[in-house]
Amino acid sequence: MSEDAPDPICPLCGRPIPPGVPQSLHHLIPKLKGGKGGPTVLMHQICHNEVHATLTEAELARDYATPEALRTHPRLAKFAAWVAKRPPGFHSRSPGPRRKR
Repeated sequence: MSEDAPDPICPLCGRPIPPGVPQSLHHLIPKLKGGKGGPTVLMHQICHNEVHATLTEAELARDYATPEALRTHPRLAKFAAWVAKRPPGFHSRSPGPRRKR
């Protein structure tokens, strides 16, 4: 990536993802539900954790397989509005365990 290229934007919170901040790729269709090798989006790690703490793999595959759909989920919309006020490198533990598969 060139030095002039803008930082990627997180599709959940809309904040930039600068190099060096906790980040990960989210499979829009979970790998366990046939999404291996399918489309992915780069997200802040905290946003990715919240997606998986909120939704099951089945829910992700069935109803939330696009960034737009993720943003419509009430808990994720509330989280995105909250975290959008934090700096791009902000990270904390997500409440609760990862949802069951």
